[in-house]
Amino acid sequence: MKTILIVGFGDIAERLVRRHAHQATFVGLTRRPERAAELRALGVIPHVGDLDVPATLRQLPRVDAVFHFAPPPPGAGRTDPRTAHLLQALGRRRPDTLVYISTSGVYGDCGGAWVAETRPVAPVNSRAVRRVHAERQLRAWGRRQGVQVTVLRAPGIYAADRLPLERIRRGTPALVREADSYTNHIHADDLARLAWAALFRGRAGRIYHAVDALPLKMGDWFDSCADAFDLPRPPRVTRAEADKVLSEALLSFLRESRRLSNVRTLRELRLKYRYPTSDHLLRELRLARGQMPLF
Repeated sequence: MKTILIVGFGDIAERLVRRHAHQATFVGLTRRPERAAELRALGVIPHVGDLDVPATLRQLPRVDAVFHFAPPPPGAGRTDPRTAHLLQALGRRRPDTLVYISTSGVYGDCGGAWVAETRPVAPVNSRAVRRVHAERQLRAWGRRQGVQVTVLRAPGIYAADRLPLERIRRGTPALVREADSYTNHIHADDLARLAWAALFRGRAGRIYHAVDALPLKMGDWFDSCADAFDLPRPPRVTRAEADKVLSEALLSFLRESRRLSNVRTLRELRLKYRYPTSDHLLRELRLARGQMPLF
């Protein structure tokens, strides 16, 4: 049975552990000692350490594999020191395999074009720049150390408890369709399952798109969620109007449009998605509430 270290123990890690609890021994890195009891309740061995404080990582246990789910630090920097600290701490205790969850934002704006993993990265915002730095560190380290490093580039993550319903209830506008941007999605359960599949089926240094099969215009995604919960659809505005009423954080997402292909993912990781499209979840939620699906 493998011993697996999970770095960045959030929602995806918890879903992964619950699904595979009896298939591996899990060690969870947490910077908060008060979370130790929570991790033990999941059957996870807690290890207290902080990626921002390298001295706290000196006693990392020897493991067979690592799931690296921790994001780079926030801010305006262009590097990811957290990943550098993790790799330094692994040192001679290097695992056989490491799976990293990155972001599809590394491609920047693609003008709505279909994107394969071979497309060069062109990050626009500092978040994506830091992710590119993390990916490059990891892949270079994997080549030097003989560790199989696999990168999953994930877009917007959704689940029953991760839908944009509050945004819809607030009436935050979306763009008119002809000016709207494409967005990609992955259900949180399927992302956890893809990470597990990559551990065993991923190729060394390989990039995979952790996306479902149906890119959507962002406004259409909001409309689908609104319809599924019988909420009013968000109003639509032009890009010029959006610049006046939306936050810079929201605008940064609207400035990037791409459709990610998951052909390589399906072919090589060989995972049958539980939610091949977001419509599958929305139909499931309507049926659970005793309502007929709308699509």
